[in-house]
Amino acid sequence: MNAADLVLDPVKVRERPDAPALLFNDSAVSYAELLASVNRFGNGLAALGVERENRVAYLLKDTPDLVAAYLGAMKIGAVPLAMNVRAAPKDIAFMLRDSRAKVLIVDEEFLPAFAAIEHELAHPPKVFVANLASAGISGERKPIDALTTGQSDRLDAEPMSPDDTALWVYTSGTTGSPKAAVHLHHNIAAAVDYSHGVLGVGPGDRLFATSKLFFAYSLGNCLFGSLMLGATTILFDGWPDSAAIASVVKKHRPTLLYSVPTMYRNLLRDGMASRELFESVRVFITAGERLPAVLFERWKEATGRELVDGMGTSETIYMIISNPHNRPRSGASGMPVPNVHLEIRNDRNEVIHEPGVAGVLWVRGSSVADRYWNQQARSHAAFIGGWFRTGDMYVRDADGYWYHEGRADDMLKISGQWASPAEIEDHVLKVPGISDAAVVGVENADGLMRLVLFAVPVNPGERVETLAAQVQDRLHDKISVYKIPRDVRLVAEIPRTTTGKVQRFKLRDDAKAKPP
Repeated sequence: MNAADLVLDPVKVRERPDAPALLFNDSAVSYAELLASVNRFGNGLAALGVERENRVAYLLKDTPDLVAAYLGAMKIGAVPLAMNVRAAPKDIAFMLRDSRAKVLIVDEEFLPAFAAIEHELAHPPKVFVANLASAGISGERKPIDALTTGQSDRLDAEPMSPDDTALWVYTSGTTGSPKAAVHLHHNIAAAVDYSHGVLGVGPGDRLFATSKLFFAYSLGNCLFGSLMLGATTILFDGWPDSAAIASVVKKHRPTLLYSVPTMYRNLLRDGMASRELFESVRVFITAGERLPAVLFERWKEATGRELVDGMGTSETIYMIISNPHNRPRSGASGMPVPNVHLEIRNDRNEVIHEPGVAGVLWVRGSSVADRYWNQQARSHAAFIGGWFRTGDMYVRDADGYWYHEGRADDMLKISGQWASPAEIEDHVLKVPGISDAAVVGVENADGLMRLVLFAVPVNPGERVETLAAQVQDRLHDKISVYKIPRDVRLVAEIPRTTTGKVQRFKLRDDAKAKPP
């Protein structure tokens, strides 16, 4: 088998050659045109000497070239890895050293970030540059067209074992260096379990993700799932903000929109969320961070449609928990996706069967990664007997809905009792004067753990004393007294990863500088 042929099946392409595979700016790329481009990139990489399981790295915007070059590498048995285009130079250096990528395809805009660390690489890749605005480039770097010019648009996929490596996904993470989740060819087939089994994606659908293709969330849904099911992927090469998202939606009329809670919150904040603008969208999907109940309600009020929350990881590519698109439940991540097996386990790795008891989420399914590259200890701790320990705390209710309680390493013991920052934040976000919030635990001068609330005020001139009193009044009858933060600090924004996850380590460092 070869996963590239699962994603872009030549037989199915011949049946619907003119169907649009990609929409990009003012152009459409048909399935036949995309397959021909994939084959040219594959042949070009093979002509360079790229062999089975050699790594090919991408520092590219979301364009048809990224899609074709990515699948072209996979089709010849190489291992594509798309890097975060907003990664710091030190992280780019780490990923290129870690992977020993033989080829790097980089957008000219990101060339300076690579040039800054190129001298640090013992095994520098061959470099091809996309979207050239300048007249030319110097040295060993070549334009991306040099890869495909003169190459055949026919290519038979390299036969691979289902257990051969197909691709890497570097985790975005909230601490430490990135780590590569190693996915095998058989992992890719599971796209249909979620995309079709839960969302009903098929021909005629147009999928748009505000997250970029270097994230598993977008890669799994809007490259693999979309093309496998004959749908159309909408590409946007800019960095998304409310105005840009509104422009893409107005132009291309997606039927499914994939985003993160932070982006949905921003659309509401900027007055972009309306029934008229989003009338083409039949399903709004959200993932990447916990969806506050207040945001669920505000989005439904503004657009008339609910947000369909779900949970997936870089290690699973696809969603493993999702709300049914026709009956989402506020506050819940949803139910297990078809063919995915979930367990909640305690700190002794014993399965918790009774509803209402929180523990760490474990998952088993055909899309679970094989291991982390070059990280033996982390692999042994996370991938055990066919199961993946996610590190996320979950609880299941009597109706079978699963609820995210935060990361296991974010749970706090206050006054001898466990507290979930996510639970506290949900209540804080219902305070009218607060637009965003995050809670961390910091030891005070006596060595006791105390809660510190970082809050973004709706009114930048708001007094901290006023908001602190509102928080305490609001939470007094909602949660146990030991969970109510007494130390409230106002900030302009909450630090987050590009996927929207709170970078709590930064907040803890800030809090430690002035302990409670």
